[in-house]
Amino acid sequence: MPKSTSLTMPISVQDKATWRDYYELTKPRVVALLVLTALVGMCLSTPGIIPWQLLIPAMLGIGLISSAAAAINHIVDERIDAIMARTHKRPLPNGKVSQPNAILFASTLALIGFVMLYSLVNPLTAWLTLSGLVGYSFIYTMYLKRATPQNITIGGLAGAIPPLLGWTAMTNEIHANALLLVLLIFTWTPPHFWALAIHRKDDYAKVNIPMLPVTHGVTFTKTQILLYTVLLFVVGLIPYLVGMSNWLYLIGAIVLNLVFFAYAWKLKFNADENTAMDTFKFSIIHLMLLFIVLLADHYLLPL
Repeated sequence: MPKSTSLTMPISVQDKATWRDYYELTKPRVVALLVLTALVGMCLSTPGIIPWQLLIPAMLGIGLISSAAAAINHIVDERIDAIMARTHKRPLPNGKVSQPNAILFASTLALIGFVMLYSLVNPLTAWLTLSGLVGYSFIYTMYLKRATPQNITIGGLAGAIPPLLGWTAMTNEIHANALLLVLLIFTWTPPHFWALAIHRKDDYAKVNIPMLPVTHGVTFTKTQILLYTVLLFVVGLIPYLVGMSNWLYLIGAIVLNLVFFAYAWKLKFNADENTAMDTFKFSIIHLMLLFIVLLADHYLLPL
């Protein structure tokens, strides 16, 4: 009788994949922060309460397309993710999700999100959200990330647009105040990401990704982080100076930006082995709290 192979055949990729693996493809923590900034954009665009008939499809649509962009990032970076210590356990490089299934998953999320925004919110928001997906997944991930050490500075614009998307979802127009919120995140992005890049410099060098610490050195990158935190402090004052927010936001922005500057100062002049990662972790808390303070200021101290 022929020997049974049922115990020796490899388990198929599809059999090993679980919902958690697909959930991980969406980078849920990153998407949650993006959706929070979109929500703040929605709230700041109007003095009243947002109708749920608009809130729910707008949040879901923006979240779905952002998740699709994250999944495409996983697909494009599968080869380098398999080499880097930080990412080698992701669902694609470890074989839990196949690339065709990941492509189908990302396409489905993007399509559902786009249709939801286009039909239930407005076409402007749908097209702007799709442009963010193209900017992050293709222009940044496929080209800029591999082409220039200023990749995150240029490509960061795609990740900075959620407040604009929230604003246009409510008003169907591009407003200067919404662009100011975009500028806040755009200025925040380089010191946030370069702190991580310093911590993972060897990983990026190993896969020939020209992140700033790899191409210009850690010392230069630390200087850039410090200078960007100064610029962020200045940009952070503008919402108050133009009358977009009140004193609660002003105090919150000053405190948060001073703490971010203190982390950057320590990273530049008195760093230990954990300082870069500590700076990166605080930067996430910084942005989350900054937008929560904006939201609190809007409702507690209406202009």
